[in-house]
Amino acid sequence: MLRKFNPPGMVSSDIYHHGVEITSFQRMLFISGQVGVGTDGIPGKDIRQQTELAIHNLYNILADADMDASDIVKTTIYLTDESLLGAFMETGASSLPSHPPATTLVIVKALASPDLLVEIEAVAAK
Repeated sequence: MLRKFNPPGMVSSDIYHHGVEITSFQRMLFISGQVGVGTDGIPGKDIRQQTELAIHNLYNILADADMDASDIVKTTIYLTDESLLGAFMETGASSLPSHPPATTLVIVKALASPDLLVEIEAVAAK
């Protein structure tokens, strides 16, 4: 069971909660950063395609662990350029959990390969 916090007096958001308490669980899953590459190992052509692929990869790992997006309690998102934020938000909004977890988004200089634009890591509990 998850209890989410957006205290009064703090800016609220439709895309994250300020805190998420895990009130009971049997398992926790820590998911390594997922990048926007397909099964062929080739990165998507732009931020939108890479976002879709990264989320798809994340959800594949959840499914393999018998979990789904509703079990995510924390995500950390890395983007390589702040100009990508709008397209990431538009693309990710329809794919990320509708009851958002605690989330941190960081703009970084680079990821593991210069072709990569986004990386998403997560913690899930069930």
